[in-house]
Amino acid sequence: MATTDPTPDKRQGTRERLLLLDGHSLAYRAFFALPVENFSTTDGQPTNAVYGFTSMLINVLRDEEPTHIAVAFDRSEPTFRHEAYVEYKAGRQKTPDEFRSQVSLIFEVLDALRIPRLSVAGFEADDIIATLSVQASETGMQTLIVTGDRDAFQLVNEDVTILYPIRGVSELARMDPDAVEAKYGVPPERYRELAALVGESSDNLPGVPGVGPKTAAKWLTKYGDLDTLVARVDEIKGKAGDNLREHLGQVLRNQQINKLDCNVGLDMRPPQLSMGQWDREEIHTLFDSLQFRVLRERLYASLSAAEPEADEGFEVELAALEPGALGDWLEEHAGPSRRTGVAVTGTWGRGTGELTAIALASTAEPEGGGPTPAVHLEPAELVEDDERALAAWLADPSRPKALHEAKGPMLALAARGMELAGLSSDTALAAYLALPGQRTFDLADLALRYLHRELRAEADDSGQLTLDGSGEQEAAQDLAVRARAVAELADVLDKDLEKRGATRLLHEVELPLVGVLAGMERAGIAVDAERLASLEATLGGQEKEQEQLAHNAVGHEFKLGSPKQVQQVLFDELGLPKTKRTKTGYTTDSDALTTLLEKDGHPVLEHILRWREVSKLKSIVASLIPMADDAGRIHTTFNQMVAATGRLSSTDPNLQNIPIRTAEGRQIREAFVVGGDHETLLTADYSQIELRIMAHLSEDAALLEAFREKADFHTITASRVFGLPPEQIDSELRARIKAMNYGLAYGLSAYGLSQQLRISPDEARGLMEEYFQQFGGVRDFLRDVVARARQDGYTETILGRRRYLPDLTSDNRQRREMAERMALNAPVQGSAADIVKVASLNVDRALRENGLRSRMLLQVHDELVFEVAAGEQEELRTLVREQMTAAYDLRAPLEVSMGTGDTWQAAAH
Repeated sequence: MATTDPTPDKRQGTRERLLLLDGHSLAYRAFFALPVENFSTTDGQPTNAVYGFTSMLINVLRDEEPTHIAVAFDRSEPTFRHEAYVEYKAGRQKTPDEFRSQVSLIFEVLDALRIPRLSVAGFEADDIIATLSVQASETGMQTLIVTGDRDAFQLVNEDVTILYPIRGVSELARMDPDAVEAKYGVPPERYRELAALVGESSDNLPGVPGVGPKTAAKWLTKYGDLDTLVARVDEIKGKAGDNLREHLGQVLRNQQINKLDCNVGLDMRPPQLSMGQWDREEIHTLFDSLQFRVLRERLYASLSAAEPEADEGFEVELAALEPGALGDWLEEHAGPSRRTGVAVTGTWGRGTGELTAIALASTAEPEGGGPTPAVHLEPAELVEDDERALAAWLADPSRPKALHEAKGPMLALAARGMELAGLSSDTALAAYLALPGQRTFDLADLALRYLHRELRAEADDSGQLTLDGSGEQEAAQDLAVRARAVAELADVLDKDLEKRGATRLLHEVELPLVGVLAGMERAGIAVDAERLASLEATLGGQEKEQEQLAHNAVGHEFKLGSPKQVQQVLFDELGLPKTKRTKTGYTTDSDALTTLLEKDGHPVLEHILRWREVSKLKSIVASLIPMADDAGRIHTTFNQMVAATGRLSSTDPNLQNIPIRTAEGRQIREAFVVGGDHETLLTADYSQIELRIMAHLSEDAALLEAFREKADFHTITASRVFGLPPEQIDSELRARIKAMNYGLAYGLSAYGLSQQLRISPDEARGLMEEYFQQFGGVRDFLRDVVARARQDGYTETILGRRRYLPDLTSDNRQRREMAERMALNAPVQGSAADIVKVASLNVDRALRENGLRSRMLLQVHDELVFEVAAGEQEELRTLVREQMTAAYDLRAPLEVSMGTGDTWQAAAH
């Protein structure tokens, strides 16, 4: 069958093309084609239906190039078909809540793309599509219909083609008249009659028993149409004829019901459905919230948006420098009075890098106007004087520089023995502070978004680029353009951050932190390779043991890593209670199996869960082993621009993902050791930082008093909540209040608390009420945070880091509630992230000022890890404690816990 690839009829002529889509049909298919567990935002909003629908929409728009478009949707009200047949569509499964919450998101996507969406009470989407397709033909348009409803095949003719999904919504069959007849044995105008005979189970329209499409097609071909077949029904022999005569009434009813209404009263006709110009900024905001990074890139690559001046590029003039002339050029064009844009090519990661080229672009306007002066350099080709001049300029803090994602180039420069100082803007970091919900910060995209310019060299007056045609010169020009774009973008982002109140956050926290993180990445942390290898073998043995125990528990082998086989064993063979239903059966995730274990206790559940835990740890260990360099050190990469709250993340490897609550997880930490030329490792982390921030922000007197008592915080708060003396607070009561204390800092709901404590939602709600009776300031703070965020559109940390939450006013209840939870936890989590960053900066500066050889290796959540030089332990302890506790003056003062040891685990406290 043909797909949506362009066909000869598409390329012939210049007829206008109307694209009509059945919104609910396609969205529902997308929902079941993509697993919801793989398509959700980090805040829990399911997006599989809206992702699949949007992906399909982009593909069809790209491939079919329609001039007009509309998406039709069903309504909840009964239609004329329900009046004719009460059982119409009866028996359909209840629409999943995860799907229902996404319909309004699809509406938002269509509205942002300026695509009309239509619905009419009493009619289905197919009726709207039928009406528009007839009107389009009358006006001379071609029509393409994308639908998963076969009833639409009756509309196919020389002007109307159906694109029918045959695999999810990613593959579409092109159904023209020949294709319909080839598949069903009847021409499109007879398809409705064939469907009346065969029936349609999804609409609860039963057909003639024992009569399939082939038999129905044979009858219609012989007799010409259904009316003639009915008139001559007595001629049909055998059991099929008897069944037809017995069910003739329902065949005629089916024929009446499945006829599409081509005369629906609509406010818009095809000529009014022209493709609108969508706005890039609006798409940015929506796709940021949906976290559709890849789809956004595909959209921009495939379709045009409303972009003022987007046809312009950047004017740069590359200087042709003689050897030894770089110093003079830098003095003239890259002095201390104006910022210089810098762009770098090379490779970097794991604490090192390689620099291949660097371009500098001045921001000073040349006398008499003209292109921006720029220079392109290949460090490997520089003469000694030029390399010395470049190194001195890069290291000069008085020469302001702007880069895009500066940490990688820092590593590459450091590998050549060069230092980067005077960083006055990192345009990716600046964009992250302005747009914290966005997932990527591509320079070309930001240039379009903020400067309305394409990331390319501007042509001269003749429309031609002044290149000699060589790839080398073109590459040099491209890099110079990037440098110029970075410089201009930095200026615009400076103004944007000023309006957002984020200037100090950029210049006093995020920019200085770039160099600190680069230093930690270069240092890395030593590992004991033999211990890792031994641990991998041990975990492998435990994995096989749990697998064998699971097999013994059910009496046969099965793949513990196969959800399908696990489902079959648990629910079909053992008959265990069903868990939450998914597209592929019943969920077997860890939470579901843990709950099932508590209810049923079958030993296979324990072995499956234990096997998963061991397998995960084994994969972590196996990934660490090849990452050690020749010096036996592992170098992670810290990311500043991932979490909207401001928290750092760690990748390649993710050292923040090593579990510490299990014995095996702690064994992994034991494989991280002090380097041979240092004395010990020291860890320092904040004690209950989120709770202290909550007390500070809420100013709750009872919470502040609990900190002042210097006893166990969770015991003291539990004592207040339950009205018992501290000595009567047992481990269970303490655990409940501990979950509450931390949960409230993270926007925990009553349902979430019930899941965490394994109690009923009513019990959890009662526990929260008891808690708030004692800590009313916390209740008032949380209420006011959401109200203020709804008014302002954002939350703010103690350092002014904003998190924008447009969904607080959304009509979608699920999205609104998620935004409320984000509003609850963003100030606390974000403030904790701010404080840890400030602490890192303070400690790094103090280490340098005091001339210590000890060094900071890692930041993992609220913990800093140091490698202590011989003889410096006591001085380092004092320095770290002073700098960390002084990072911010809280009403519940910061406290720091420390430990030392030969391994990361031994240094725990």
